[in-house]
Amino acid sequence: MKAKYIIIASAMVLVALTQTSCEKVSPIGVLMAGTAVEDRVKMSELYYKEYLMDAQNNIIVQPDEGGGREYSFLVGGDSHVTTDPGRMDEMFDIGLENNDLLYCHLGDIADTKPEYYIVLDSLLREAKERYVNKYYVKNDLGRWSKKNDPYDEFGYDYNDIKFPFFPVVGNHDLTHNGWALWSNIFHSSFYEFDVICGYNENGGRIRDHFIFLDTASGTLGQRQVELIEEGLLDGENDYRYTFVFSHTNIFLPSHLQFASTFPREEAYFLLNQFDKWGVSAIFCGHVHKWDERFFNNVYYVTLDSMSERNSPDPGDYLVRVKVYDGGGYDIERVHMSYVAPKK
Repeated sequence: MKAKYIIIASAMVLVALTQTSCEKVSPIGVLMAGTAVEDRVKMSELYYKEYLMDAQNNIIVQPDEGGGREYSFLVGGDSHVTTDPGRMDEMFDIGLENNDLLYCHLGDIADTKPEYYIVLDSLLREAKERYVNKYYVKNDLGRWSKKNDPYDEFGYDYNDIKFPFFPVVGNHDLTHNGWALWSNIFHSSFYEFDVICGYNENGGRIRDHFIFLDTASGTLGQRQVELIEEGLLDGENDYRYTFVFSHTNIFLPSHLQFASTFPREEAYFLLNQFDKWGVSAIFCGHVHKWDERFFNNVYYVTLDSMSERNSPDPGDYLVRVKVYDGGGYDIERVHMSYVAPKK
């Protein structure tokens, strides 16, 4: 079974959708998504169970020269890609330069016009090419093997290599029938996987857990709540750290902030669920305003928009999470410098 977190859509499919796209700005999507959460979750559940509930989707941290398995990952959000994907491209460049293990995105990845998704499609193709060229080598059989991985004997077909980019869906991703565009590339609006960091003294695996929720409509919806209660996203209970990614916030940076958040009952449900999951940190976007706080031993981080239109000046729009081999992690803000050239 071949599972792909990112399956790049063809430009022909995207161009065909231009016949039904709307050129005007709609108020739908400012406060809520334009696609029903129940429909998204039911579609995503089928794909998740068929392709993503597999141990092959976990990420293994390769030991460094000293045998350590320290790793880091980048988080950004609200990129609102249009015709200029410079900030998104910079995020990938920053990650490659720093050897970050994976990239997480907090929704509103592109404004919903098919031509913007063509730009995003090309961007992801180019980022994967740079990623493969840095971490893989082409062998004599024309297959790609991981550099410095003694267990990778046979290599991969290029199309089977997973570019480690993991987004959640946002409300602006779904306006003007945007779910058709978003799901054509990313397929499932919720999922999970483990990052495996070697073995402990008892021979058990050291694992960190990553959970991505569909909160684009400002609600989990009935089916997603049922799936969570059934334990679909729980995995097992021996995780070292659990990180959660959501577009919609639990807490707003200010009562003056113009943005939707969860109904009170769902907010309480999530707060209780985070405690059950043993969540270490949850990352949110949506409001385009930095905020951080601890509540019930969980660290809540809300990121600024990394979109150059929303944040035109250089600034600290990303965060990097460093997870240490012996335990412990740090979260630091990461500076972005890209400014679009003046026309």
